[in-house]
Amino acid sequence: MRLAALLVLAMFGRNAVPAETVAGQAYSWNLPKGFPKPHVPAGNPMTEAKVELGRHLFYDTRMSVNRQASCATCHKQEFAFTDSRAVSIGATGQPHSRSAMSLVNVAYSAVLTWSNPRMKELEDQVLVPMFGDHPVELGLREGDGFLPMLRADPRYQPLFARTFPDDADPFTLKNVAKALAAFERSIISAPSPYDRYHYGGEDTAVSDSAKRGEILFFNQHLSCFRCHGGFNFSDATVSERNAGKEVDFHNTGLYKIAGLFSYPAPNVGTYEYTRIAADVGKFKTPTLRNIAITAPYMHDGSIATLAGVLDHYAAGGRTIESGPDAGIGHDNPNKDHLIAGFQLSRQDRADLIAFLESLTDEEIRHDPKFANPW
Repeated sequence: MRLAALLVLAMFGRNAVPAETVAGQAYSWNLPKGFPKPHVPAGNPMTEAKVELGRHLFYDTRMSVNRQASCATCHKQEFAFTDSRAVSIGATGQPHSRSAMSLVNVAYSAVLTWSNPRMKELEDQVLVPMFGDHPVELGLREGDGFLPMLRADPRYQPLFARTFPDDADPFTLKNVAKALAAFERSIISAPSPYDRYHYGGEDTAVSDSAKRGEILFFNQHLSCFRCHGGFNFSDATVSERNAGKEVDFHNTGLYKIAGLFSYPAPNVGTYEYTRIAADVGKFKTPTLRNIAITAPYMHDGSIATLAGVLDHYAAGGRTIESGPDAGIGHDNPNKDHLIAGFQLSRQDRADLIAFLESLTDEEIRHDPKFANPW
Protein backbone atom coordinates (compact mmCIF):
# COMPACT_ATOMS: atom_id res chain seq x y z
CA MET A 1 0.00 0.00 0.00
CA ARG A 2 1.31 3.42 -0.94
CA LEU A 3 2.47 5.75 1.85
CA ALA A 4 -0.23 8.28 0.95
CA ALA A 5 -2.91 5.64 1.36
CA LEU A 6 -1.49 4.65 4.73
CA LEU A 7 -1.56 8.26 5.85
CA VAL A 8 -5.21 8.57 4.75
CA LEU A 9 -6.13 5.51 6.77
CA ALA A 10 -4.25 6.87 9.76
CA MET A 11 -6.11 10.17 9.55
CA PHE A 12 -9.41 8.47 8.77
CA GLY A 13 -9.21 6.43 11.92
CA ARG A 14 -10.28 2.82 11.35
CA ASN A 15 -10.93 2.28 15.03
CA ALA A 16 -9.85 -0.94 16.66
CA VAL A 17 -12.99 -2.61 18.00
CA PRO A 18 -12.81 -5.42 20.56
CA ALA A 19 -12.65 -8.73 18.71
CA GLU A 20 -15.29 -11.44 18.91
CA THR A 21 -13.84 -14.81 19.77
CA VAL A 22 -15.21 -18.29 19.18
CA ALA A 23 -13.19 -21.51 19.41
CA GLY A 24 -9.99 -19.48 19.59
CA GLN A 25 -10.67 -17.59 16.35
CA ALA A 26 -10.79 -13.80 16.63
CA TYR A 27 -12.62 -11.34 14.41
CA SER A 28 -11.73 -7.67 14.49
CA TRP A 29 -14.14 -5.30 12.77
CA ASN A 30 -11.60 -2.47 12.33
CA LEU A 31 -14.51 -0.13 11.75
CA PRO A 32 -14.15 3.31 10.17
CA LYS A 33 -14.57 6.34 12.38
CA GLY A 34 -18.24 7.17 12.82
CA PHE A 35 -19.39 3.57 12.27
CA PRO A 36 -20.93 1.77 15.27
CA LYS A 37 -20.47 -1.95 15.78
CA PRO A 38 -23.03 -3.93 13.75
CA HIS A 39 -25.69 -6.08 15.35
CA VAL A 40 -24.72 -9.76 15.10
CA PRO A 41 -27.12 -12.52 16.19
CA ALA A 42 -25.96 -14.34 19.30
CA GLY A 43 -26.26 -17.66 17.49
CA ASN A 44 -23.77 -16.71 14.79
CA PRO A 45 -20.77 -14.80 16.20
CA MET A 46 -18.23 -13.49 13.72
CA THR A 47 -14.92 -15.29 13.22
CA GLU A 48 -12.22 -14.86 10.61
CA ALA A 49 -12.60 -18.51 9.59
CA LYS A 50 -16.34 -18.16 9.12
CA VAL A 51 -15.93 -15.06 6.98
CA GLU A 52 -13.36 -16.82 4.79
CA LEU A 53 -15.56 -19.89 4.37
CA GLY A 54 -18.46 -17.60 3.49
CA ARG A 55 -16.35 -15.87 0.84
CA HIS A 56 -15.67 -19.21 -0.84
CA LEU A 57 -19.35 -20.13 -0.78
CA PHE A 58 -20.41 -16.69 -2.03
CA TYR A 59 -18.41 -17.12 -5.24
CA ASP A 60 -18.98 -20.86 -5.79
CA THR A 61 -21.05 -21.44 -8.95
CA ARG A 62 -21.74 -24.99 -7.80
CA MET A 63 -24.32 -23.39 -5.51
CA SER A 64 -26.81 -23.32 -8.39
CA VAL A 65 -28.96 -25.80 -10.23
CA ASN A 66 -26.80 -25.71 -13.37
CA ARG A 67 -23.47 -24.65 -11.84
CA GLN A 68 -23.68 -21.41 -13.80
CA ALA A 69 -24.42 -18.88 -11.03
CA SER A 70 -23.41 -17.91 -7.52
CA CYS A 71 -24.33 -15.19 -5.03
CA ALA A 72 -21.75 -13.03 -6.83
CA THR A 73 -23.67 -13.28 -10.11
CA CYS A 74 -26.17 -10.71 -8.83
CA HIS A 75 -23.81 -9.07 -6.34
CA LYS A 76 -20.63 -8.11 -8.19
CA GLN A 77 -17.81 -6.48 -6.29
CA GLU A 78 -17.06 -3.96 -9.06
CA PHE A 79 -20.61 -2.58 -8.79
CA ALA A 80 -20.58 -2.35 -4.98
CA PHE A 81 -22.16 -5.82 -4.85
CA THR A 82 -25.07 -5.11 -7.18
CA ASP A 83 -25.24 -6.33 -10.79
CA SER A 84 -25.84 -3.16 -12.89
CA ARG A 85 -29.12 -4.60 -14.23
CA ALA A 86 -32.57 -3.08 -13.91
CA VAL A 87 -33.77 -6.47 -12.65
CA SER A 88 -31.66 -9.51 -11.91
CA ILE A 89 -31.53 -12.70 -13.95
CA GLY A 90 -31.63 -16.10 -12.23
CA ALA A 91 -29.41 -19.10 -12.92
CA THR A 92 -31.93 -20.48 -15.43
CA GLY A 93 -32.33 -17.15 -17.24
CA GLN A 94 -35.57 -16.17 -15.53
CA PRO A 95 -35.84 -12.40 -15.05
CA HIS A 96 -36.74 -11.18 -11.59
CA SER A 97 -39.11 -8.35 -10.81
CA ARG A 98 -36.69 -6.25 -8.76
CA SER A 99 -33.22 -4.82 -8.75
CA ALA A 100 -30.51 -6.55 -6.71
CA MET A 101 -29.77 -4.46 -3.63
CA SER A 102 -26.19 -3.63 -2.73
CA LEU A 103 -24.64 -5.84 -0.06
CA VAL A 104 -22.24 -3.12 1.02
CA ASN A 105 -22.90 -2.30 4.68
CA VAL A 106 -25.66 -4.91 4.76
CA ALA A 107 -24.59 -5.59 8.36
CA TYR A 108 -26.38 -2.35 9.19
CA SER A 109 -29.62 -3.14 7.34
CA ALA A 110 -32.67 -3.39 9.57
CA VAL A 111 -34.52 -5.32 6.87
CA LEU A 112 -32.97 -7.23 4.00
CA THR A 113 -35.29 -6.94 1.01
CA TRP A 114 -37.06 -4.10 -0.73
CA SER A 115 -40.40 -4.70 0.97
CA ASN A 116 -40.50 -7.61 3.42
CA PRO A 117 -40.63 -6.14 6.95
CA ARG A 118 -40.16 -9.60 8.46
CA MET A 119 -36.86 -10.48 6.79
CA LYS A 120 -34.33 -9.17 9.30
CA GLU A 121 -31.52 -11.74 9.63
CA LEU A 122 -29.04 -12.66 6.92
CA GLU A 123 -29.04 -16.26 8.09
CA ASP A 124 -32.67 -16.46 6.94
CA GLN A 125 -32.34 -14.29 3.86
CA VAL A 126 -29.49 -16.22 2.22
CA LEU A 127 -31.75 -19.28 1.93
CA VAL A 128 -34.18 -17.38 -0.31
CA PRO A 129 -31.89 -17.05 -3.35
CA MET A 130 -30.54 -20.55 -2.76
CA PHE A 131 -33.90 -22.36 -2.72
CA GLY A 132 -36.55 -19.85 -3.78
CA ASP A 133 -38.47 -20.62 -6.96
CA HIS A 134 -40.73 -17.56 -7.36
CA PRO A 135 -38.65 -16.61 -9.28
CA VAL A 136 -35.78 -19.08 -9.57
CA GLU A 137 -32.54 -17.49 -8.39
CA LEU A 138 -29.91 -20.17 -7.75
CA GLY A 139 -32.43 -22.99 -8.08
CA LEU A 140 -31.11 -25.48 -5.52
CA ARG A 141 -33.36 -28.27 -4.30
CA GLU A 142 -33.24 -30.34 -1.14
CA GLY A 143 -31.33 -33.55 -1.74
CA ASP A 144 -29.69 -32.35 -4.95
CA GLY A 145 -26.18 -33.25 -3.85
CA PHE A 146 -25.01 -29.77 -2.83
CA LEU A 147 -23.94 -30.73 0.70
CA PRO A 148 -22.25 -33.99 -0.39
CA MET A 149 -20.32 -31.94 -2.96
CA LEU A 150 -19.08 -29.63 -0.21
CA ARG A 151 -18.18 -32.58 2.01
CA ALA A 152 -16.11 -34.19 -0.74
CA ASP A 153 -14.25 -31.05 -1.77
CA PRO A 154 -10.64 -31.00 -0.46
CA ARG A 155 -10.69 -27.20 -0.33
CA TYR A 156 -13.84 -27.06 1.80
CA GLN A 157 -12.88 -29.87 4.17
CA PRO A 158 -10.39 -27.83 6.24
CA LEU A 159 -12.46 -24.64 5.91
CA PHE A 160 -15.58 -26.22 7.46
CA ALA A 161 -13.58 -28.09 10.09
CA ARG A 162 -11.76 -24.93 11.18
CA THR A 163 -14.95 -22.85 11.19
CA PHE A 164 -17.18 -25.28 13.08
CA PRO A 165 -14.73 -27.36 15.17
CA ASP A 166 -17.34 -28.49 17.70
CA ASP A 167 -19.71 -29.99 15.11
CA ALA A 168 -19.55 -33.73 14.48
CA ASP A 169 -20.67 -32.97 10.92
CA PRO A 170 -20.02 -29.31 10.05
CA PHE A 171 -21.39 -29.74 6.50
CA THR A 172 -24.96 -28.59 7.14
CA LEU A 173 -27.23 -26.11 5.44
CA LYS A 174 -27.43 -24.15 8.68
CA ASN A 175 -23.66 -23.73 8.71
CA VAL A 176 -23.62 -22.72 5.05
CA ALA A 177 -26.13 -19.97 5.89
CA LYS A 178 -24.07 -18.86 8.90
CA ALA A 179 -20.88 -18.59 6.86
CA LEU A 180 -22.53 -16.69 4.00
CA ALA A 181 -24.12 -14.30 6.49
CA ALA A 182 -20.78 -13.69 8.20
CA PHE A 183 -19.03 -12.89 4.93
CA GLU A 184 -21.78 -10.51 3.88
CA ARG A 185 -21.65 -8.73 7.25
CA SER A 186 -17.93 -8.19 6.76
CA ILE A 187 -18.48 -6.05 3.63
CA ILE A 188 -18.12 -2.65 5.28
CA SER A 189 -17.62 0.34 2.99
CA ALA A 190 -15.35 3.31 3.72
CA PRO A 191 -13.44 5.56 3.25
CA SER A 192 -15.16 7.50 0.52
CA PRO A 193 -14.02 11.04 -0.34
CA TYR A 194 -16.92 12.23 1.83
CA ASP A 195 -15.53 10.32 4.81
CA ARG A 196 -11.97 11.45 4.22
CA TYR A 197 -13.21 15.03 4.12
CA HIS A 198 -15.33 14.80 7.28
CA TYR A 199 -13.38 12.35 9.40
CA GLY A 200 -9.88 12.48 7.98
CA GLY A 201 -9.51 16.25 7.79
CA GLU A 202 -8.68 16.05 4.08
CA ASP A 203 -10.23 19.29 2.83
CA THR A 204 -9.44 18.59 -0.82
CA ALA A 205 -10.96 15.09 -0.81
CA VAL A 206 -14.20 16.50 -2.25
CA SER A 207 -14.80 19.27 -4.76
CA ASP A 208 -16.38 22.62 -4.02
CA SER A 209 -19.36 21.41 -6.04
CA ALA A 210 -19.76 18.39 -3.75
CA LYS A 211 -19.55 20.65 -0.69
CA ARG A 212 -22.35 22.80 -2.08
CA GLY A 213 -24.30 19.63 -2.87
CA GLU A 214 -23.99 18.45 0.70
CA ILE A 215 -25.52 21.69 1.93
CA LEU A 216 -28.42 21.18 -0.47
CA PHE A 217 -28.81 17.54 0.59
CA PHE A 218 -29.23 18.54 4.23
CA ASN A 219 -31.39 21.55 3.42
CA GLN A 220 -34.83 21.44 5.06
CA HIS A 221 -36.49 22.37 1.77
CA LEU A 222 -35.14 19.35 -0.10
CA SER A 223 -35.22 17.08 2.99
CA CYS A 224 -33.17 14.31 1.33
CA PHE A 225 -31.59 13.57 4.69
CA ARG A 226 -34.91 12.71 6.32
CA CYS A 227 -34.94 9.32 4.61
CA HIS A 228 -31.24 9.13 3.73
CA GLY A 229 -29.68 10.26 7.00
CA GLY A 230 -27.08 8.93 9.41
CA PHE A 231 -23.68 7.39 8.76
CA ASN A 232 -25.18 4.92 6.25
CA PHE A 233 -27.49 7.40 4.53
CA SER A 234 -30.62 5.32 5.10
CA ASP A 235 -33.39 5.39 7.68
CA ALA A 236 -33.43 1.57 7.54
CA THR A 237 -30.14 1.41 9.46
CA VAL A 238 -29.51 -0.44 12.72
CA SER A 239 -26.45 -1.35 14.74
CA GLU A 240 -25.59 -3.00 18.03
CA ARG A 241 -27.00 0.12 19.71
CA ASN A 242 -30.55 -0.13 18.29
CA ALA A 243 -31.00 -3.62 16.86
CA GLY A 244 -34.75 -3.62 17.50
CA LYS A 245 -35.50 -0.38 15.66
CA GLU A 246 -38.73 -0.25 13.66
CA VAL A 247 -38.26 0.55 9.99
CA ASP A 248 -40.22 3.00 7.88
CA PHE A 249 -41.05 2.11 4.28
CA HIS A 250 -41.88 4.83 1.78
CA ASN A 251 -44.05 5.37 -1.28
CA THR A 252 -42.17 7.97 -3.31
CA GLY A 253 -44.76 8.51 -6.04
CA LEU A 254 -42.87 6.44 -8.58
CA TYR A 255 -46.14 5.22 -10.11
CA LYS A 256 -49.88 5.87 -10.16
CA ILE A 257 -51.35 3.39 -12.57
CA ALA A 258 -55.03 2.69 -13.05
CA GLY A 259 -56.59 -0.37 -11.45
CA LEU A 260 -56.62 -2.12 -8.09
CA PHE A 261 -53.03 -1.13 -7.22
CA SER A 262 -51.25 2.11 -8.01
CA TYR A 263 -47.93 0.24 -8.50
CA PRO A 264 -47.48 -2.43 -11.16
CA ALA A 265 -47.66 -6.01 -9.88
CA PRO A 266 -45.89 -7.89 -8.49
CA ASN A 267 -44.04 -4.91 -6.98
CA VAL A 268 -46.82 -3.62 -4.76
CA GLY A 269 -44.60 -2.79 -1.78
CA THR A 270 -45.12 -3.88 1.80
CA TYR A 271 -48.80 -4.45 1.00
CA GLU A 272 -47.66 -7.88 -0.21
CA TYR A 273 -47.07 -8.78 3.45
CA THR A 274 -49.40 -6.51 5.41
CA ARG A 275 -52.47 -6.47 3.12
CA ILE A 276 -53.06 -2.89 4.25
CA ALA A 277 -54.16 -0.69 1.34
CA ALA A 278 -52.10 2.27 2.55
CA ASP A 279 -48.95 0.16 2.19
CA VAL A 280 -49.19 -0.18 -1.59
CA GLY A 281 -46.00 1.22 -3.12
CA LYS A 282 -43.99 1.39 0.10
CA PHE A 283 -40.39 0.21 -0.17
CA LYS A 284 -37.21 0.28 1.89
CA THR A 285 -34.85 3.27 1.74
CA PRO A 286 -31.54 1.93 0.40
CA THR A 287 -28.18 3.32 1.45
CA LEU A 288 -26.73 6.09 -0.71
CA ARG A 289 -23.19 4.89 -0.13
CA ASN A 290 -21.66 3.97 -3.51
CA ILE A 291 -24.86 5.15 -5.20
CA ALA A 292 -22.97 6.48 -8.24
CA ILE A 293 -21.87 2.95 -9.19
CA THR A 294 -25.12 1.07 -8.47
CA ALA A 295 -27.30 2.25 -11.36
CA PRO A 296 -30.03 1.76 -12.45
CA TYR A 297 -32.12 2.96 -9.54
CA MET A 298 -35.32 2.31 -7.58
CA HIS A 299 -36.73 -1.09 -6.60
CA ASP A 300 -37.34 -2.06 -10.22
CA GLY A 301 -34.40 -0.33 -11.86
CA SER A 302 -36.79 1.94 -13.73
CA ILE A 303 -34.67 5.12 -13.46
CA ALA A 304 -31.39 4.91 -15.33
CA THR A 305 -29.37 7.81 -13.92
CA LEU A 306 -28.86 9.95 -10.84
CA ALA A 307 -30.11 12.92 -12.84
CA GLY A 308 -33.32 10.98 -13.48
CA VAL A 309 -33.69 10.26 -9.77
CA LEU A 310 -33.35 13.97 -9.00
CA ASP A 311 -36.00 14.74 -11.65
CA HIS A 312 -38.35 12.29 -9.95
CA TYR A 313 -37.97 13.84 -6.51
CA ALA A 314 -37.92 17.43 -7.75
CA ALA A 315 -41.30 16.77 -9.40
CA GLY A 316 -42.67 15.28 -6.20
CA GLY A 317 -43.38 12.03 -8.05
CA ARG A 318 -42.76 10.66 -11.52
CA THR A 319 -45.09 11.22 -14.46
CA ILE A 320 -45.26 8.46 -17.09
CA GLU A 321 -47.01 9.78 -20.16
CA SER A 322 -48.06 6.59 -21.93
CA GLY A 323 -48.05 2.81 -21.84
CA PRO A 324 -49.28 0.33 -19.24
CA ASP A 325 -47.61 2.23 -16.39
CA ALA A 326 -48.94 5.66 -17.39
CA GLY A 327 -49.91 7.93 -14.54
CA ILE A 328 -48.96 10.92 -12.41
CA GLY A 329 -47.00 9.65 -9.42
CA HIS A 330 -47.25 13.04 -7.73
CA ASP A 331 -50.92 12.26 -7.13
CA ASN A 332 -50.47 8.80 -5.65
CA PRO A 333 -52.66 8.79 -2.50
CA ASN A 334 -50.12 6.69 -0.59
CA LYS A 335 -47.18 8.96 -1.36
CA ASP A 336 -45.04 9.94 1.61
CA HIS A 337 -45.70 13.51 2.73
CA LEU A 338 -41.97 14.24 2.52
CA ILE A 339 -42.08 13.83 -1.29
CA ALA A 340 -43.43 17.30 -2.00
CA GLY A 341 -41.16 18.43 -4.84
CA PHE A 342 -38.68 21.31 -5.05
CA GLN A 343 -36.93 23.61 -7.49
CA LEU A 344 -33.41 22.86 -8.70
CA SER A 345 -31.22 25.04 -10.87
CA ARG A 346 -28.80 23.44 -13.29
CA GLN A 347 -25.98 24.22 -10.86
CA ASP A 348 -27.92 22.74 -7.94
CA ARG A 349 -28.43 19.54 -9.88
CA ALA A 350 -24.73 19.27 -10.73
CA ASP A 351 -23.79 19.97 -7.11
CA LEU A 352 -26.12 17.32 -5.71
CA ILE A 353 -24.76 14.74 -8.13
CA ALA A 354 -21.20 15.69 -7.17
CA PHE A 355 -22.11 15.15 -3.53
CA LEU A 356 -23.64 11.75 -4.26
CA GLU A 357 -20.55 10.79 -6.25
CA SER A 358 -18.39 11.70 -3.24
CA LEU A 359 -19.99 8.76 -1.37
CA THR A 360 -18.20 6.23 -3.60
CA ASP A 361 -15.63 4.04 -1.88
CA GLU A 362 -13.24 2.87 -4.61
CA GLU A 363 -11.45 0.51 -2.22
CA ILE A 364 -14.51 -1.71 -1.81
CA ARG A 365 -14.46 -2.46 -5.55
CA HIS A 366 -10.95 -3.90 -5.49
CA ASP A 367 -10.29 -5.06 -1.93
CA PRO A 368 -8.91 -8.63 -2.18
CA LYS A 369 -10.55 -9.72 1.06
CA PHE A 370 -13.94 -9.43 -0.67
CA ALA A 371 -12.80 -10.87 -4.01
CA ASN A 372 -13.35 -14.24 -5.66
CA PRO A 373 -11.03 -16.79 -3.97
CA TRP A 374 -11.45 -19.37 -6.71
